[in-house]
Amino acid sequence: MRMIMFFLVGLLVHVIFFISIFDIYFTSPLVHGMAPQVSPLPPPASRLLLVVADGLRADSLYKPDANGSTRAPYLRSVMEETGSWGVSHTRVPTESRPGHVALIAGFYEDVSAVAKGWKENPVEFDSVFNESRHTWCWGSPDILPMFAKGASGDHVYTYTYPAEREDFASTDASRLDTWVFDEVKSFLQSARVNSSLMSSLQKDQNVFFLHLLGIDTNGHAHRPMSQEYLENIRLVDSGVKELVSMVEDLFGNDGRTAYVFTSDHGMTNWGSHGAGHPSETLTPLLVWGAGVHTAQRVTEPQKYSDGYLQEWQLEGLRRVDVNQADIAPLMSSLIGVPIPLNSVGVLPLQYLNNSDQFKAESMYSNAIQILEQFKVKYNMEDNNIELLTISLCRSLIGHALEGLSYYHTYDRFFLGCSVVLGFTGWTSYVVLVILKTHVSSKTLWWMGVGATLLIGMFLIIQRSPVTYYIYCLLPVPVWYSMLHVAVCAYVPTSTHSSLQLKQGLPLLNQMISWTTLGSSLFVPLLSSTRLFHRLLSIFLSLTATYLLLSTGSEALFPPVLSWLMFVWINIEQEAMLSQGISGRQELSTLDFSENIDITKIRQLKLDDIRRSYFFVFFIITAFFGTGNIASINSFDPASVYCFLTVFNPFIMGGLMMWKVIIPFIIVMCTFETIQLWKCHHILHHYLVLLSSSLHPSFLQHFFFLVQDYGSWLDIGTSISHYVIVMSMTIFLMLLSLMTHILTSGRVSLWRTRKMHFP
Repeated sequence: MRMIMFFLVGLLVHVIFFISIFDIYFTSPLVHGMAPQVSPLPPPASRLLLVVADGLRADSLYKPDANGSTRAPYLRSVMEETGSWGVSHTRVPTESRPGHVALIAGFYEDVSAVAKGWKENPVEFDSVFNESRHTWCWGSPDILPMFAKGASGDHVYTYTYPAEREDFASTDASRLDTWVFDEVKSFLQSARVNSSLMSSLQKDQNVFFLHLLGIDTNGHAHRPMSQEYLENIRLVDSGVKELVSMVEDLFGNDGRTAYVFTSDHGMTNWGSHGAGHPSETLTPLLVWGAGVHTAQRVTEPQKYSDGYLQEWQLEGLRRVDVNQADIAPLMSSLIGVPIPLNSVGVLPLQYLNNSDQFKAESMYSNAIQILEQFKVKYNMEDNNIELLTISLCRSLIGHALEGLSYYHTYDRFFLGCSVVLGFTGWTSYVVLVILKTHVSSKTLWWMGVGATLLIGMFLIIQRSPVTYYIYCLLPVPVWYSMLHVAVCAYVPTSTHSSLQLKQGLPLLNQMISWTTLGSSLFVPLLSSTRLFHRLLSIFLSLTATYLLLSTGSEALFPPVLSWLMFVWINIEQEAMLSQGISGRQELSTLDFSENIDITKIRQLKLDDIRRSYFFVFFIITAFFGTGNIASINSFDPASVYCFLTVFNPFIMGGLMMWKVIIPFIIVMCTFETIQLWKCHHILHHYLVLLSSSLHPSFLQHFFFLVQDYGSWLDIGTSISHYVIVMSMTIFLMLLSLMTHILTSGRVSLWRTRKMHFP
């Protein structure tokens, strides 16, 4: 009872210190209570059309093809004649949700979204859509609802296709964009016969938003250099051209429509995004229409030294780069709505074609809007701010942003020191308890009835004795796992081939994959508890699942690790036999149910410590052998294509988590083999080692390395390092219990009553 209480208290302490990093590092930077800021001068545009081509790289749009011709002739003509262009520099994480929030709300990733699994923003926020009179949106159900949810009224209207259409195995993902264009055209045509709708459209401060997901989906499925990705760009270009023509015709070419074309993030050559490579952070930006400068010809070299102007053959056109969050105040200024309250964007004046007074007033509103956030953070009372020049506004914006960052992290060092002192004290207490207390033995877990359906039914019909069940079912798990590993090695190849041919995920492959996953922990329980049989069954079952979740050479890791575990077992056996602890026994004849005399084993303290170090080494190897938990935050969707191709972050994340845990189970099952001789003091030495030498130093080191900036991968890596070190002891104890059942438990068949003949 005392040990149970100790364990529960320890668990509570670990949970408290785990939660502490979210209060210290992952609180939302958003503040509320600011007054909206808008220029008092009339805006140049009455309406805004925003088109976001999800996953479009800047070079994919700007760079001519091998023949020297452009893939997007209409958008190229806008750059050369009617509009301004540049590169929008995104920030990590380069993902769709934070990218759209930066574009439309003007602030970058809210790190408190980690508590929501990066799925949504946990804090309500203001946006250009919310400040508009009406906003009509078409596109993905993963993006549009969050802007309607955060709106203060019912003036944001969303039209989405079913989530099932976002299928990486789709024959043609560009149909997602075709759906959007068709819906918008139908909407505009209906306005001609719907007087109420037309009346709403003719009012000012309206926004039309098109989210085009086809390019991103094709990039994930076929890579950005594929024909599918590049052809999708042509489709978007022609769709934008037709849409602009319809909008201008609907409003009588009144010259009051502003257009913005951009992307939320780019994509690497291998079809992923989330990190900070230039292919992910450089996105196109084209702005034209009311209030926007037309193309500006230049003859002198421009300030950019990245070489892209020459590569894209755009040296003669003025390039105006912006940070992604700067687009939000630009759109607000064009249609005359308040800049989103939490925006940190700086208005890019080079895009505006208006009077100096309008630019100054707009810049002033931008400066005061950012200063209002600083005032809320600082709880400042003084509102007497004189009219500033544009240069002073920019300086004020910079200081206000620095102040926001300073006060957001004001208490971090103090809280961090408190947590470290508390955890150091707890660790010291744990070491004292471990030194005084002997680890209690494990409780055996026996699972009940089960059998293979066909063989079991046959034996029941035949009224076979109990021994027949054993004889018939004993070979099944091992042979199943071997004929099964081969099948699981074939399934990924077959699936990849089918997806390349755009035939979708074969149903048979999907059934095999899910069946393999579901049976991976059950099949070993049908095998014998003899050491070699049981471990081979476990390793083969887990390897089969790992194969289905692999995309390359990482599939070799579990077989190699399993072989290394057998080597370790033989080394330990030979070491003990050389001490005369047990009679000469072959590996395959050892049984998990045996209880070997431990009187001499207790004398081998040095060997126990050696085993503890081996165990620590293999656990670290298992974890970092092919990656770690942080890789879940940014992974190749191809890893789960054998199970599903329709985007589902929770199922995909769960599958990747299981892939990470499989090497852990392999090592823990081997450790259970060492525990075969009931040497509980091995675990005792391990806990002392981990708690006294590794735990506190690693904990303090990783605590101060936790990041609240960067890509989801960077943030997730820093969190995982801290959590792993902090919870390693408890995690391994729980995993040890699970592997004890897996190695020692066995599904037994029902027993027939003994027959006595006269």
